[in-house]
Amino acid sequence: MANPIDREALTAMTGQILAQSEWTLVDQARIDAFAEVSGDRQFLHVDPAQAAQTEFGGTIAHGMLTLSMMSGMAFEAMPQVKGQSACVNYGFDKVRFLAPVPVGAMIRGQFTVQDAKVRGRGDLMVRVGAEVQVQGIDRPALRAEWLLLYSF
Repeated sequence: MANPIDREALTAMTGQILAQSEWTLVDQARIDAFAEVSGDRQFLHVDPAQAAQTEFGGTIAHGMLTLSMMSGMAFEAMPQVKGQSACVNYGFDKVRFLAPVPVGAMIRGQFTVQDAKVRGRGDLMVRVGAEVQVQGIDRPALRAEWLLLYSF
């Protein structure tokens, strides 16, 4: 986890990259585990032989697996805000799955501050541009507008 920053510094980072996670392997075991938990056992994710016959040439990660992995990436990379009592996932305004994540790929999250506004009792709502990048591929796998609510 990165060093804590203060509220003013976070707010001043509008348009700037706040954090970038380390690369994480998306292997077949992770994909299979997600299929088991989610109940989404579509062959593109869990049947390497059948998936090899498609345009993807093998299995690919679930889009929802890629999206869910952003939480861990953000937890690893994003700084806490000094004085916060909690930071909660407030939801997404926009999520787009732009490219497949092939089995064996390395992915990372990149998080950019889009805006930050004080709310209610002094909490801070931060709109984060979140992107999941695939190593060696120019197009991101996923882009999202993610809302994080920092309580103080």
